[in-house]
Amino acid sequence: MPTFEHLWENGPVFAQAEHFKLSTDSVLLASFVKSAGAKRGIDLGCASGAISLLLLQRMPKLHMTGLEIVPEAAALAQENMSANNLSERSHIITGDIRRHRELFRSGSFDLVVANPPYFPVGSGMLSPDEGRAGARGEALCGLEDICAAASFLLKTGGSFCLVHKPERLSELCCCMAKHGMEPKRLRMVCHKADSAPNLILLEGRRGGKAGLTIEPTLVIRNPDGSESDEIKNIYHR
Repeated sequence: MPTFEHLWENGPVFAQAEHFKLSTDSVLLASFVKSAGAKRGIDLGCASGAISLLLLQRMPKLHMTGLEIVPEAAALAQENMSANNLSERSHIITGDIRRHRELFRSGSFDLVVANPPYFPVGSGMLSPDEGRAGARGEALCGLEDICAAASFLLKTGGSFCLVHKPERLSELCCCMAKHGMEPKRLRMVCHKADSAPNLILLEGRRGGKAGLTIEPTLVIRNPDGSESDEIKNIYHR
């Protein structure tokens, strides 16, 4: 039986999968999404459903599909939806992102989100545990696979939002453009105001025109180590 806990006081309840803990990355990505008019979204590699849950709580007209290759995580994502009375507004599918053409029709969604593996194959040490390694490294799904899937699944004008590492920004923008998605909105995330970015939040648009907006940096902590006001607001603290 999963252990459900409130994400914030009087907020949604959530149970975490063993290899897919709720991360700052996912929370910040959900807060970054601004596609208020989106009606059908999909989370590529949804794990236990955290991003979908946060988006559904904030966007009452949205229906979210979660695609997850690990059956145990997909099952828990469905339980998280049910525990929050969101089953009618969500659909969790166990499947491989690389087989997206077999699972969905082209242009089925107007919003795609992803918190993908960050590290290319051969770029460093990964956990010997297959589930944990798949969540952190690109052995099962690379950046090319994610962008190809997002492009196929999005209708023209739809948004693709993801979180990634700043050192892969150039590669990411090129990969988006290759698959017909124009980078439109970028936000850097820093631990402190005087530190280098450790995350990026990027939105691309299917068939969009050229032009990238760089938003103010999201700073996680104040100089004294306390949480910034924006982070408190994002976490409902």
